[in-house]
Amino acid sequence: MVVIGYDEYEVIRLLDYAALTQEQCAEKMNVSRPTVTRMYDSARQKMADALVNGKTIRIEGGDVIVCAAMKPQCTHEKHCCHKAKNNQD
Repeated sequence: MVVIGYDEYEVIRLLDYAALTQEQCAEKMNVSRPTVTRMYDSARQKMADALVNGKTIRIEGGDVIVCAAMKPQCTHEKHCCHKAKNNQD
């Protein structure tokens, strides 16, 4: 089994599925562009391991808050999760 964190999942979703740039992804996730690059590299390595070796993929954990209600900035998104900031949602 390969475990991918919510942050890694979100990077894959934003870069590969939503076709955002790394800069746009970083802004949306409230992290630096180099952090996006590191998370993307990690997620790609894990996804490749799962695909090549026939492993299941589990998405869990990470420093994120999955919103109970849609936030205004997420009204056009299918997902709403944000990087945790000092116990704020």
